[in-house]
Amino acid sequence: MSYVRMWVHLVFTTKNRMPILTKDIRYKVQQHIAENCKEKAIYLQAINGYTDHMHCLISLGREQTIAKVAQLIKGESSFWINKNNLVKEQFMWQDDYYAISVSESNLQIVVNYIKNQEIHHAKKTFAHEVQEFEKNTDF
Repeated sequence: MSYVRMWVHLVFTTKNRMPILTKDIRYKVQQHIAENCKEKAIYLQAINGYTDHMHCLISLGREQTIAKVAQLIKGESSFWINKNNLVKEQFMWQDDYYAISVSESNLQIVVNYIKNQEIHHAKKTFAHEVQEFEKNTDF
């Protein structure tokens, strides 16, 4: 029997980083992504975001790839957002995403980071956050 435990911190943005994920919309999208992950056997440990992006901490299964999981999460959620008319224009996620492996010893640090996105972004922009990710991979 195979045993795989690969943790990935996945971050993806709205198309052109449009700040359209208001708190109410963001909560609904997060709930939907969590339900969709459960249906698709994607283990989602934590999810949160801000007005223009979303963070997910996932554990990959033995036959899952980062690209496939990102596609399943992003593609299905954008379809659901549009079907339910949560935003006025057609909703799309940016094609690209950020993914980095997370060690077991740092899981709680990453969970706390994801849970505190609103506090975090009261102090810094997403662009600044990306620069920090690129410099610091201590997660």
